[in-house]
Amino acid sequence: MQDTQTTESPSIPSRSSTSTQDRSSTVGQTLSSAPQPSKPTPIIPPLAKSTGPGSGSGVRRMRRIIAEDAEWSLAIVPLLTELCIQHIVKNFQNNPILKQLLPEHQKKVLNHLSPDLPLAVTANLIDDESYWRRCCTQRWPVCHVDNHGGSWKRMFFELHLENLLKHFIPNTTDPAVILNLLPLCRNYVRAIRVDQFLPPVQLPAPPRGGDQSDSGSEGEMEEPAMDHYQLDNLVAGLSHLEELDLVYGVKDCGMNFEWNLFLFTYRDCHSLAATVKACHTLKIFRLTRSKVDDDKARILIRSLLDHPALEELDLSHNLIGDRGARAAAKLLSHSRLRVLNLANNQDGGKQLLEGMSDNKTLLEFDLRLSDIAQESEYLIGQALCANREAARQRALNPSHFMSPVTVKGPENPAG
Repeated sequence: MQDTQTTESPSIPSRSSTSTQDRSSTVGQTLSSAPQPSKPTPIIPPLAKSTGPGSGSGVRRMRRIIAEDAEWSLAIVPLLTELCIQHIVKNFQNNPILKQLLPEHQKKVLNHLSPDLPLAVTANLIDDESYWRRCCTQRWPVCHVDNHGGSWKRMFFELHLENLLKHFIPNTTDPAVILNLLPLCRNYVRAIRVDQFLPPVQLPAPPRGGDQSDSGSEGEMEEPAMDHYQLDNLVAGLSHLEELDLVYGVKDCGMNFEWNLFLFTYRDCHSLAATVKACHTLKIFRLTRSKVDDDKARILIRSLLDHPALEELDLSHNLIGDRGARAAAKLLSHSRLRVLNLANNQDGGKQLLEGMSDNKTLLEFDLRLSDIAQESEYLIGQALCANREAARQRALNPSHFMSPVTVKGPENPAG
C-alpha cells in the first residue's frame, strides 16, 4: 500500500472555506451526541474572525492602486480656471488672449508669460509694468529706470532701440531692422542716447598693377565713404521724441584704432541738421566728442534758429572756435534756450557776450576748459544772474509779466 504524503500549504485559508469546515464539523458532532435523533439540531453560526494585527488567519487583504504620478492626489486637482490660464499662457504667442479676461486672471497670465515673446505680440497689448520689468532685468543687469521717466516699458524700448543703433553697420545691416520697430515703439520712446556710431566696413584695396604710373594724380585713390546711419526716417516716426544725445565715435576699437572711426562727416552733419529742424518736439539736443568744427557747428546751429521747443543745447568737447561761437551767439537771440554747454572748445567769449545782451531766457552757460578771457566770463556771469533774477520774479508774480490784452469795443456810430 502506497502512502501519499500531503504537504500543507502555508497560505491563509479563505473565509468561506473556513466557515464551511467549521459548520460541517459542528453539525457532525451534534448528530453523534444527540440522544433523540427526532429533535431538530440548532446550527451554531461561525465565530467572527479577529482582524487585529496579531491574527494571521483573519487578515483581510485589500487591493492597492498606485498612481503613475507620485505627487498626484485628489487634494491637488487643478481648477478649471487654472487649466484655462495654463492653456492661454502656453499658446499666447499664436493666440494672445488678455483683454477679455478678468483683472485677477490677467494678472496670473502676465506673471507666467515669458519675457522672450516677440515684440510684435506684446508691444501694443501689454502695459503691465511688472512684465516689462522682468524683460528689462533679464536683458540688462543694471537698470536705472529713473533715467527713463520711471517707466519700465519706456526703458525697454529706448534701450532696445539704442542697442540696434549702436550696432548698425551702414551698407551691411538692413535698415528695416530699425524701421520695422517704429510701429511698436513710437508711443513709448522719449529719448535716444547713442554713444557709438559704426562706420561702413572698409574692404582691402585691390593691388595695383605694375604698369601704373608713379605720378600722384594717377596713383591717388578715392577715399571710402565714412558716412554713418542717417536718423531722419527714424526721428520722423517718433512723434514724442524729446531728447537726442549722440556721440559719433567707436567704443572698444582696440588695435583697430583709426581717426576715421571718429569722423563726423559733412553728409552726417547736413542730415542731422535737417532731422533736428524737422523734430518740433525736441527739447534737448546733445552732440559731444564728435570733432565738430566751426563749419559743422554753423550748419547745425542754423537749423536750430527759432526752434519751437528746444531748451538745452550741448556741443561740449568739440572744436568750435570764433565762427562757431558767433553762430551760437545768434542762436541766443533767436531761441528759447535755458541751458547752453560749450565746455572744452576754443576761443569765442567775445562773440558769446554779444549774444547775451539780447537774451532773457538762458539760465545755465557752461564754458569750462574753453579759452575765454576772464573779463568776458565775468560779464557773461552778470548777464546770467540778471536772467535768473528775472525768472524768479516771473515765478513769484506770473500775472504781472503777462502781456496786456486789448479789447476793442463797438465803434461809436455818432463819431
